[in-house]
Amino acid sequence: MALDFLIDRLDELPATRGLAEQLPVPGARLGVTGLPGSSAIVLLAALARRLPQRVFVVVTPTPTDAERWLADGQTLVGESAVLYPQREALGAEEPHFEIAGERIETLERLLSGAVRIVVTTARATAERTAVPAALASMRLVLTAREQEAGRSTLSGIVQRLEAMGYARVPTVTEVAQFSVRGGILDAYGFGMAAPTRIEWWGDEIVSLRNFDLDSQRSGQAIERVTILPVTTEGRGTRAGATQPAAALQRESLLDLLPTDALVVLEQESALEQEVDRAWAEAAHHLEVARRLGEEPPVREALFVEPGAWRRQLTRFGRLALNAGDATARFPLAPPDAVDRDIRQLRRIVAGEPPTVILCDNEGQLERLDELLDTERATLAVGALDGGFVLPGLRVLTDHEIFRRARRLRRPRRYRSAAPSAATRALASGDFVVHLEHGIGIYRGIQTIAVGAAGGSLEVAVVEYAGGDRLNVPLYRLDQLEPYRAAGDGDAPPPRLHHLGTTTWQRQREKTRAAIRRMAVELLDLYARRQLASGFAFPPDTPWQRELESAFLYEDTPDQRRASEEVKRDMERPRPMDRLLVGDVGYGKTEVAVRAAFKAVQAGKQVAVLVPTTILAEQHGRTFRERLADYPVRIEVLSRFRSAKESAAVTRRMTRGEVDILIGTHRLLSRDVTFHDLGLLIVDEEHRFGVGHKERLKALKLAVDVLTLTATPIPRTLHLSLAGLRDLTLLETPPKDRSPVLTFIEPWDDALIEEALARELDRAGQVFFVHNRIETIDTIAERVRALAPPRARIAVAHGKLKEAALDAVMARFGRGEVDVLVSTMIVRPRRPQRQHDAGEPRRPVRAGAAVPAAGPRGAKPPARLLLPAGAGRGRPGCRGAAAGARASHGPGLRIPHRATRSRAAGRGQPAWGGAIGPRAGRRVRHLSPVAPGDGRRPQERRADYGDQELRAA
Repeated sequence: MALDFLIDRLDELPATRGLAEQLPVPGARLGVTGLPGSSAIVLLAALARRLPQRVFVVVTPTPTDAERWLADGQTLVGESAVLYPQREALGAEEPHFEIAGERIETLERLLSGAVRIVVTTARATAERTAVPAALASMRLVLTAREQEAGRSTLSGIVQRLEAMGYARVPTVTEVAQFSVRGGILDAYGFGMAAPTRIEWWGDEIVSLRNFDLDSQRSGQAIERVTILPVTTEGRGTRAGATQPAAALQRESLLDLLPTDALVVLEQESALEQEVDRAWAEAAHHLEVARRLGEEPPVREALFVEPGAWRRQLTRFGRLALNAGDATARFPLAPPDAVDRDIRQLRRIVAGEPPTVILCDNEGQLERLDELLDTERATLAVGALDGGFVLPGLRVLTDHEIFRRARRLRRPRRYRSAAPSAATRALASGDFVVHLEHGIGIYRGIQTIAVGAAGGSLEVAVVEYAGGDRLNVPLYRLDQLEPYRAAGDGDAPPPRLHHLGTTTWQRQREKTRAAIRRMAVELLDLYARRQLASGFAFPPDTPWQRELESAFLYEDTPDQRRASEEVKRDMERPRPMDRLLVGDVGYGKTEVAVRAAFKAVQAGKQVAVLVPTTILAEQHGRTFRERLADYPVRIEVLSRFRSAKESAAVTRRMTRGEVDILIGTHRLLSRDVTFHDLGLLIVDEEHRFGVGHKERLKALKLAVDVLTLTATPIPRTLHLSLAGLRDLTLLETPPKDRSPVLTFIEPWDDALIEEALARELDRAGQVFFVHNRIETIDTIAERVRALAPPRARIAVAHGKLKEAALDAVMARFGRGEVDVLVSTMIVRPRRPQRQHDAGEPRRPVRAGAAVPAAGPRGAKPPARLLLPAGAGRGRPGCRGAAAGARASHGPGLRIPHRATRSRAAGRGQPAWGGAIGPRAGRRVRHLSPVAPGDGRRPQERRADYGDQELRAA
């Protein structure tokens, strides 16, 4: 490991040797103090190296603390440090595959003796699970050339996979799936490093190979594959027989630990409080589930009773960190604060003892090397959560020096295939297009007789208008393509062509002629653009590379490509006009920040134009946070600024004293002039009026333009697809982002009470959307009555004073508000022309992007509760999936597309995942109905218009 020298230094301390000799025996407890920052995990790594046969278990109060310990542990000891996460759902099954897979894989490695440090939470240690029993009865290991009667045959493996909870699909595109084609079985499940393709010859496995989910192409050969069960409460399989789920014994993590395991307790008193709270709230959750008509297991089957949990815990040797009654003391101290003060950092480094600065990446290392220019500090790549001072060595971290959040890199455990033709199989009844005959309906594969000798031929059957059928031989299947149209499922079905007519040929000729005309126009356009003069920005500087390497998240492939394309356009001597299309949370703003910083380094000014005040404030915070370490002057123009403040900003902008100006349509006023504008960034151009767009056209003639949008209007998209504007698509979600899942339910106090309690139970936040200002305070009081007593509730809407609204959003962003009752100022996922009833009618696209909607490991994601028909916010970005639940009145008819959660769809009880973050489907055109609202549907539609609620 890169940081072995830290383990060596701590291991050399007499206090470490003394602790190793007097570690508490089973049943004993020892308090330890004097371990600031990340020194406790370094101590555990040193003890694990001294005692290679023992298991160390770190118990933390919250999942956030556990993620912090895990990140430090894996930095020090690699994959021998693992996480056992707590369930998000209340049931015995965890429908979230990322969490369920990590729980099963951790227990499998623990039981096989392959882990040294287990990080978990107090609640997770009290949860009962049937995973150990399921592993014993359903764990599947396959090797090449294996031939065992009845157990490794293709049919036998298929039966076992179905019993283990795997879904049989035509093509494997995500975890927990398998497919069969002839003698080949594709599977992707828990315990597998990559999807595996297994090939049989008769009853013998002749080949095991990895394959790619996107291309479906086989990769390198492997000798062995282990497949772990997806479900543990279904049927178990042993020697081809089945046993009922009731026979599977549920055990807690403490039941599975070896007797000599050392349990490390962080915030000992908080651990007991968490277990007591989980036990008490489980009773409430189960009661609500029963009132909803579900049949959950009894509480004792899901959790260990707190008294029994304490007795179980006292059976192990325990190390209580920073305990008040500590008898073991370490001579360590916290480092002096630097707080972005480079002079203070230089003074610290110049003194004793010698200093080691841990950097998150090579870019930060190079930057600090330039800033310090001294031989007194050693720089190393390998971040820990907090620094500390050892006798003879000071340890600092770059994120503490620059006072920013630590960059946690937890790659997503399982990946999914990108949507493509390779992963979408044709189904009977799909519309297809034949290259020579036009649009028809695919009717499947059939075998027909050919020739007088009794031969046969497999053909794809396509039905045309009038019932005529065309048999397409499989070797000419390249002539067929799936029919695609704008709007996907929303578009009306196409008109079928007739076989033997010239209609299709005429349409093709018209299209070819139109393409030729467009080609001539494009040639003329590109010639004009090549002759147009613009500013060629210089290549990337070291600061540019440092800024990009300091991004808290891992770039997606599309994000890297978009950033490179934008910078390449900026470096050309002609004006850039590029459209960047990507869903909310896909990284458009980060690309804009990098482009703006590149322009500022060249001495140019940047204007960022956004449609709403709150979005301007959000972008202002984002740009300031990302560029805080650089000499960049950023200002925001919006209605949150007084006339005097706005006038001062415009004067400074004219004199060139502002580098980046972020604002609403106020930027397009005639009194706003720029000293040397080089880049214009427009967020959602289609949301500005005709007059604003005329002003934009004037600005675009001489400067580079980058337009960001999640939903381009047809004209803008057509210009980009035609080549009149450059186009970049962000289609890949961030690695740690899971979909926002949507459920449509009748208004039910018990259901809302359950949803609020469960989300707060997992330290999350809730948006509660009510789109009528006149009654929002009444709804807030009702939410207050339903929420747990500890819930902190606030109200936000567009009629609040600017300072009050800004304060509420800031408190919510800092995590000081648990439930935000608001109108549609929380940003819709796909912006629509919506408005708060009672506010001026104008497009609203607010930016409530808060830390709690961030990555797993930073803070949990937010939950969205909203009236049916309201747009969804951006909770769930870059993190575990967030839930979106819409409530409607009893008289509203739900379309058939409204489906249950994926957990329920797998045959599991919906109560285990209906409220938590689970899968969903699309639900359209639902009119919101507030509780007790007796108005007619026509009156309600007048308030809300035609809105949509979409689930990813």
